[in-house]
Amino acid sequence: MSFFSSTTSSGLTATAAKDVELGEPPNDSISSLAFSNQADFLAVGSWENSVRIYEIGPGGKSQGKAMYQHEGPVLSVCWSQDGTKILSGGADNAARMFDVTTGATTQVAQHDAPIKAVRWVDAQGGILATGSWDKTIKYWDLRASQPVASVQLPERCYSMDVVYPLMVVGTAERHIQIYNLTNPTTVFKTMQSPLKLQTRVVSCFKASTTGQGFAVGSVEGRAAFQYIEDKDSANNFSFRCHRVNATAPSKDVTIYAVNDISFHPVHGTFSTCGGDGSIGYWDKDARVRLKTFDAAPGPISSSAFNRDGSIFAYAVSYDWSKGHAGMTTGHVNKVMIHYTKEDEVKKKPARR
Repeated sequence: MSFFSSTTSSGLTATAAKDVELGEPPNDSISSLAFSNQADFLAVGSWENSVRIYEIGPGGKSQGKAMYQHEGPVLSVCWSQDGTKILSGGADNAARMFDVTTGATTQVAQHDAPIKAVRWVDAQGGILATGSWDKTIKYWDLRASQPVASVQLPERCYSMDVVYPLMVVGTAERHIQIYNLTNPTTVFKTMQSPLKLQTRVVSCFKASTTGQGFAVGSVEGRAAFQYIEDKDSANNFSFRCHRVNATAPSKDVTIYAVNDISFHPVHGTFSTCGGDGSIGYWDKDARVRLKTFDAAPGPISSSAFNRDGSIFAYAVSYDWSKGHAGMTTGHVNKVMIHYTKEDEVKKKPARR
């Protein structure tokens, strides 16, 4: 049973015909998108070992502003709270910092295996958290060469997100570690993912009248919402998405990975994107689907809202769901800009 109603209004399903493609995209798989909190600058990490920075102008008049390199595929990007620094982690086991003001790039973190996730912690002047396949989380003061603290994980880090003081880490074998960053080296809660198969993404949402928690998406075409406090557990739920039904009379269903979940910074609604090339906008509190649109003929690997939610960026790129064997020639790599409308992302009245 789906917890989201399948229709909300006429014209629910649309296409992305009016979305704008950024020029000069990466020439290999796009792994991560992140907007600055201060201006409409977009950082794009990719498997071509680069981070590209674009300025997103009105009406799609955007341009590339800068680019810097890793020594291996870039797996995650984020910004400092003040928008002056871009942080990235990659398969070269390093995290690097790009100073927007000076254009200088420096290495700021090191692990024993690829860094799968980087997130900025807006506390104590700013701390970088890095999650790695070496089964650790490390916290870094960018002025020091050694981590200020390190935490052991039960398995390899697959995804991590922060909405201070909440940090959630999803690892291999469906482990989920929850931290209160006022005590960052002690696990607040450990649990198994409510989904049955491999975790693809975890994404935290801001505290509201229903509590604070996170969403998790998996390779099985499902997403779930989990609240942190036991008193809010009645609000936990999961739902199906990114599944394609075969043409009648066949009852076959093709299931795609949920590759990313992004929350709208104003309304608290959220998006899912998947390997089926579609994007869904959803309201978790009313449990309704606001809109879906077919954005691409191939997988959508990453997504991000800008600081006021008026712009939604998404990457059309191979998502590695079929491993190295699926990385054949001819895969499209592009970043698309969608200008959101209120009726797409604004909350609906709760169902009675």
